[in-house]
Amino acid sequence: MNSNPIPVTLLTGFLGSGKTTLLTRVLQDPRFGDTAVVVNEFGEVGLDGMLVEHSHDQLVEMTSGCLCCTIRGDIRETLHSLHGRREQGDIPAFNRLVVESTGLADPAPVIHTLMTDPRLAHLFMLGGVVATVDALTAEFSLAHHTESVKQVAVADRIVLTKTDMMKDADSRASLGKLRERLRRFNPGAVILDRNDLDFDLRHLFDTSLYDPETKGFEVQRWLNAEAYRDDEHSHHHHHGHDHHHHHHHHGHEHDHDYDVNRHGDGIRAFSLVLDQPIDIMAFTVALELLIANQGADLLRVKGIVNLTEKPGKPVVIHGVQHIFHEPIWLDAWPDSDRRSKIVFITRNIAKETIERFFQAWQIVGKERAMAVLGAEATP
Repeated sequence: MNSNPIPVTLLTGFLGSGKTTLLTRVLQDPRFGDTAVVVNEFGEVGLDGMLVEHSHDQLVEMTSGCLCCTIRGDIRETLHSLHGRREQGDIPAFNRLVVESTGLADPAPVIHTLMTDPRLAHLFMLGGVVATVDALTAEFSLAHHTESVKQVAVADRIVLTKTDMMKDADSRASLGKLRERLRRFNPGAVILDRNDLDFDLRHLFDTSLYDPETKGFEVQRWLNAEAYRDDEHSHHHHHGHDHHHHHHHHGHEHDHDYDVNRHGDGIRAFSLVLDQPIDIMAFTVALELLIANQGADLLRVKGIVNLTEKPGKPVVIHGVQHIFHEPIWLDAWPDSDRRSKIVFITRNIAKETIERFFQAWQIVGKERAMAVLGAEATP
């Protein structure tokens, strides 16, 4: 991996949920002068007034120092060209990139581009996912659009918008329920309110595994495994506060309990801790089998893993919807705790299923993994 990859923040959110307004604030803020923003088109409200006279060109330098660039055709080409111009000194050397995805889009394709295109994979890395949520229409969107559930489930930061229009007691109560629901989907995401007096745009970007400021990896903050530790308790706690959800206790969940009309009901969020190191081959095969069989339902996976062969050098894994970043080897453990910790956000996969799966592979070890690989290679 390039020693200085540029972190990319993917900005998602449903149509009309306030993404463009948020982007406009970033572009106008001098603190983000080292930022490039890639948007789908200039014609949207908010950016229109600032950019209309320049819209013949694909790239505009803002007065704040920010760059704003439109996607022309393929996002791969846009990102590659942007990096090329940066290297040649044609444009300011941005250290952060924000990519806006279209409102109805599943976030996976953009992430797929970043993680799997060999030309881009060593120039950029996924820094984080920010999802804007319109507090007025969120319940409807989450109930009727799978994409909005995925956007929330894979996000590092959830930004609530339109909360200034929720002043009366009923509105405040429904806002409280919405926050609980979002937390149950994704306990590790920080929920920010766009209308809070102390709302700070900087909190949208402190999500990256790689910190461009320190040129180091901030594993603990990025993994945030503690948020998932008490997932069983929080699961039952939220159950009591949200009349839409009727779950059985962990370990007794069945897929037929999942109501297809309420997309969020199958979302699980938990962390897995493996006390013993695991062989590289066994872990690799386990992960590949999990992705092959359950990939569509692994919404987000991130973790630090203790491999038997390299006890002093943990590996960091990161996947979003079956697309996995190339593993990153760290030079040392971030603290004295050397257990593997993996955070999962899944759809209709219980914690016990994943736990049993990895424990089995831990026991199986290298010989059985080799046998499985051999069997798979046999026609």
